Amino acid sequence: MTRALGFKLGAIALLILLLLIPLLMIGGLVDERQRQRDHVLQDIARSSSYSQQLTGPILVLPYTKELHEWKTQAKTGERYLEERQVRGRLYFLPERFELNGTVVTEQRSRGIYQARLYHSDNQISGRFKLPARMGLGDQLGLYRFEAPLLAVGISDIRGIGNALQLRLNGATLDFAPGSGDERFGAGVHVPLPALDSQGGQSLEFAFDLKLQGTEQLSVVPVGRDSRVSLQADWPHPSFVGEYLPTRREVSAQGFDAHWQTSFFATDLEQSLQACVRKNSCDGLFGRRFGVSFVDPVDQYLKTDRAIKYALLFIGLTFAVFFLFEVLKRLAVHPLQYALVGLSLALFYLLLLSLSEHLGFALAYGLSAAGCVALNAFYVSHVLHSRLRGGAFGLLLAALYGLLYGLLSAEDYALLMGSLLVFGVLGCIMVLTRNLDWYGVGKPTENTAAARV
Repeated sequence: MTRALGFKLGAIALLILLLLIPLLMIGGLVDERQRQRDHVLQDIARSSSYSQQLTGPILVLPYTKELHEWKTQAKTGERYLEERQVRGRLYFLPERFELNGTVVTEQRSRGIYQARLYHSDNQISGRFKLPARMGLGDQLGLYRFEAPLLAVGISDIRGIGNALQLRLNGATLDFAPGSGDERFGAGVHVPLPALDSQGGQSLEFAFDLKLQGTEQLSVVPVGRDSRVSLQADWPHPSFVGEYLPTRREVSAQGFDAHWQTSFFATDLEQSLQACVRKNSCDGLFGRRFGVSFVDPVDQYLKTDRAIKYALLFIGLTFAVFFLFEVLKRLAVHPLQYALVGLSLALFYLLLLSLSEHLGFALAYGLSAAGCVALNAFYVSHVLHSRLRGGAFGLLLAALYGLLYGLLSAEDYALLMGSLLVFGVLGCIMVLTRNLDWYGVGKPTENTAAARV
């Protein structure tokens, strides 16, 4: 290899490394704009309501228990009976829990950013089946029960959009603010009439709940048999939580999803008991499922992914440029490589700025078209041929098309990228199979023409 060729390859490698500087700056700008977007979305949610999680209803029965314990005097050894009272609560989950909801989405804008709100209209019903003797057996006589209540946890009560009324065994009762139990956080509750302490009682309940939130709606399946149905006008749902829908239909008009769980699958009774004993209900609240109303095209995420392929993209473009140089015996200055590389780096800045206003697909097309046109025009003068400049532009356009394919096919990005690199390497090896690399860089009169 001649000294001139070695110098050229070294200069190209150095240029690729130097182009990391603007790429890193643009990557930092993507992160900054994404943080600003997220801050605006949080600000919109702060002024309306956050993501919503529904936990309940759960029947809560406060009690006072008489405890009798024999103790021994330390000095005299005399035994005596100590009586004291402890207060606590019994918790009962529904035998059956059903929720049928209809969701309508809405966009709220602030500047160039948009947040997605939803309005859900839910019909909730079910049945409690109290165990015999409240599940206390022979110790029932030690308990004195207070007024029971029905607790419903709602993560952001600002989103409640109607006056809540509970229909219980034919009677109508008004909800009161607060969940009535600190374990369940924010929410609402209903004071209930006294229950039959012998148990075995059935309580049929139903109520309507209009709820507003942002981004996500989730439900804790509190019933021994839980069935949840959600219909919405959002065509890009992301189902979240520990349980996927048993049946779902997604179309351009929206989605229709149905969940069904049982205590065998959720182990919710055990989670509730752990919540009561440890006063930590993370396990209970974690047994949830629902839907996230996400935008499938996150321009910041896709721009960030595009930047991750930038060095590969620039390297392939320089390889094509270099092939034109060595195969056609043309001298291209490293500064000309640098200008082409800078235009390729600025593509990502154009993509970021345009995607905030036009959407990612259109922004990508316009940015790619601008870079292809600029480089085709420039290279046609550098290589002293419109045909060569046009061919370079077509190859660059093909690379942009392949890059868009990589960004769109997230699951197959690694496979497509590997095939792309292998294909480019194969083309380079085929095109340079008869090239005299020792002769590259020598004066033209001392070399033989390369056979291609």
